[in-house]
Amino acid sequence: MCGITGWVSFDRDLTTETHALDAMTETMACRGPDDRGTWSEGPAALGHRRLAIIDLPGGRQPMTVRTPEGTVAMVYSGEAYNFTELRRELVGRGHEFTTDSDTEVVLRGYVEWGDTIAERLNGMYAFAVWDGRHDKLVMIRDRMGIKPFYMYPTPDGVLFGSEPKAILANPLVRPRVALSGLRELFTMVKTPGQAVWEGMREVEPGTVVTVDRRGPRIRTYWRLETRPHLDDRDTTVATVRELLDDIVRRQLVADVPRCTLLSGGLDSSAMTALAARQLAARGEKVRSFAVDFVGQTENFVADELRGTPDTPFVHDVARLARTDHQDIVLDASSLADPAVRERVIRARDLPAGFGDMDASLLLLFRAVRDQSTVALSGESADEVFGGYLQFFDEGARNADTFPWLFQFARHFGDDSDVLRTDLAKALDLESYIADSYHSAASAVQRLDGESDFEYRMRRMSHLHLTRFVRVLLDRKDRMSMAVGLEVRVPFCDHRLVEYVYNAPWALKSFDGREKTLLREATRDVLPQSVYDRVKSPYPSTQDPEYGRALQDQVKDLVARPDHRVFELVDREKADRAAHLPRLAGQAARRGLERTLDLAHWLDLYDPELTLS
Repeated sequence: MCGITGWVSFDRDLTTETHALDAMTETMACRGPDDRGTWSEGPAALGHRRLAIIDLPGGRQPMTVRTPEGTVAMVYSGEAYNFTELRRELVGRGHEFTTDSDTEVVLRGYVEWGDTIAERLNGMYAFAVWDGRHDKLVMIRDRMGIKPFYMYPTPDGVLFGSEPKAILANPLVRPRVALSGLRELFTMVKTPGQAVWEGMREVEPGTVVTVDRRGPRIRTYWRLETRPHLDDRDTTVATVRELLDDIVRRQLVADVPRCTLLSGGLDSSAMTALAARQLAARGEKVRSFAVDFVGQTENFVADELRGTPDTPFVHDVARLARTDHQDIVLDASSLADPAVRERVIRARDLPAGFGDMDASLLLLFRAVRDQSTVALSGESADEVFGGYLQFFDEGARNADTFPWLFQFARHFGDDSDVLRTDLAKALDLESYIADSYHSAASAVQRLDGESDFEYRMRRMSHLHLTRFVRVLLDRKDRMSMAVGLEVRVPFCDHRLVEYVYNAPWALKSFDGREKTLLREATRDVLPQSVYDRVKSPYPSTQDPEYGRALQDQVKDLVARPDHRVFELVDREKADRAAHLPRLAGQAARRGLERTLDLAHWLDLYDPELTLS
């Protein structure tokens, strides 16, 4: 895992732009603390920061292959889990390798097959190849969007990077955000290609972007497609298990210490148990980690979202799977620390508004990184197998909007209680969401003969797998890479996603519960308590001291009426929220979290805002 960046300028000799390339590369230091490298030749310059995972001495980048027609150079972030098979095939085609890294396999795969290497890869990746044979840059992103990738077209080429901060470090770019970017910021719709920053774009998942003197061209090599599912129940359950066993086996490969992230929910418990079984056969134990909060288990108060605390279930799994387990217990003062919030904003480049759930994730990953470099996560199983409440809510099923927004409005409210009235009117978020929803829904293919109900559930699944999951994958990548931890997501293997997506809803929930296929496929490795447990989201602190700390920080902010945050936030609304006598849960804290996130973002990035 690494951080990549680069610049192609067909009208310049970029070997003279070392200062700009170095500045761009150093913004990726958190993603790659182990090594750095740059390369330039004529119109192309590439930068790389490395987190060494496989072939520690041999995987240095940028990596090059010299051919009679010109140099092919690459910077690569991610992991190719099928690199062993690809390497064997390439050796059979006459390629000679000088390292044992998956990076060289991808590079030589490009030399052999061109950009169709994308279709051959199984993994999470974002990489850029300067092909000196044809004077073109080729950028490729994984199918599900696990690894982030951004680009900024220029009049004579392109800038790119793993994160916006790499592009913003180039002197050609000014940090500007227009209304269109703010609309994306204040919704949770993840419009494909939208990067919030003016002029910047995401390299979309499942695409190849080629840039030459004619400009950029985009080719889609993968999309989630509708196909008939012909397997019966038993075959489907068995196939899911076979896929999971193979996926976990592949994703346990590393030359550094690895672990699992264990929440006590079905997803992470199944993944941890499968990993433990495979490693036990080799005489090894899984190291597992869980996040907890001081006093949360003892004083837990159930609500509509979270009916049980995580820790008892975590410990049940750890005992059964015999993991080397550790709870990372956080207190309110750590979660509310402004320095932690600043680190979160720097990691995400945006004020995402996840509050203590971002802070706790960052602090968890920081503690994990002290002992492991690679972690397996249960992320994305809810999107793949249908685990969220909205999948079972008739209102959400029939709503003419993104189903998660229907649920969020009920549990967390929206930003109307914090934004300035004139800004909220200019943003017109309701129309933006409606347009985005109808665009996303129109992309869902209906199976011939599919019932209205099954098609509705297919549409819900598709929206979660192509929009909502990208929000969570970006969050997990940014929080983990901010501390140099590689987090792998087995449930995002495209083979599993394609197979389960096309299973009809009646099969995905044949016992009337969430994630039935996953539960049945892994029941032999789960404790009964987890098998029976109802879905519970990522935990949030219930400590009232956390809310009071937020209020104190917002009071200090309100006392500075000239702060730029009040270009966006209604100062009187913020003041009222800061003086509420009681804050009951996340919904009541939402406005405070959003206000503080925006304030830190404006201080750190000083963006030029266009509000009309």
